[in-house]
Amino acid sequence: MKEQLLMFCWQHINDRTERLHQRRVSLQESLNSETKSSAGDKHETGRAMVQLEQEKLGKQLFELEEIKRILQKVDIDKKSKKISLGSFVKTTAANYFIAISAGAVTIKDTPVFCISASSPIAKLLLGKEEGDTFVFNGKENTILEKR
Repeated sequence: MKEQLLMFCWQHINDRTERLHQRRVSLQESLNSETKSSAGDKHETGRAMVQLEQEKLGKQLFELEEIKRILQKVDIDKKSKKISLGSFVKTTAANYFIAISAGAVTIKDTPVFCISASSPIAKLLLGKEEGDTFVFNGKENTILEKR
């Protein structure tokens, strides 16, 4: 199951990267057409807006590269009793895969939330073991299983 969860996370990141690259091409085309368009304040405003979008896009692509570096560190074969990056954790509240924030997925009829190690719930889980309890959103939860 952890292999499928890791593949899901990679697919999530690759899809986001592809969408951002497509957006970059679209913005470049917009910038090129603004250059060919009429002169004046409207023209300059249009160019400035496109350039701001390009900067924002550049930041998002940089953040995705950082997320990819984290994902490369995920070792799904690591043997440890303690919860760490790459752990699948079943609790009384939900199931979690600690890797990156990629949303929810169902694998083999089991719903799982793929969460970042820096998320509030992951911070509570990291370092704990099966049988340990933790309080999240005012509710006490128990760690039922760690893989």
